[in-house]
Amino acid sequence: MRANAGIGPCAGIPAERMAAIREVLGRVGDTWSLLVIAVLADGPRRYSELHFAVTGISQRMLTRTLRRLREDGLLTRTSHPEVPPRVVYELTPLGHDLLGIVAALVGWAAEHHAEIDRNRSALS
Repeated sequence: MRANAGIGPCAGIPAERMAAIREVLGRVGDTWSLLVIAVLADGPRRYSELHFAVTGISQRMLTRTLRRLREDGLLTRTSHPEVPPRVVYELTPLGHDLLGIVAALVGWAAEHHAEIDRNRSALS
């Protein structure tokens, strides 16, 4: 008999699959990935548009985040043979499937950030 992992939402997941699930959650759940996915909700974007829209991200981190999201199949990168070259990033169906969760999480953070800041200040 195989053991299932934890309780709650993890209760039905075989323990041997938990490492893979942690890896996926770590990849798609990091701050920059969530924000890039949220920005792409409105449609395809060029690199410079993403860099402008995701406030605070460095070019290096944006490049790394886009590469990882592409490797995971959450977005596509289309290079148009123009002068100057135009590269566009867009969510895949898998990325769109994740979008509802991302939008809800980003919305929750926006709605509750002041309360969280107050709680942090109270403990300092």
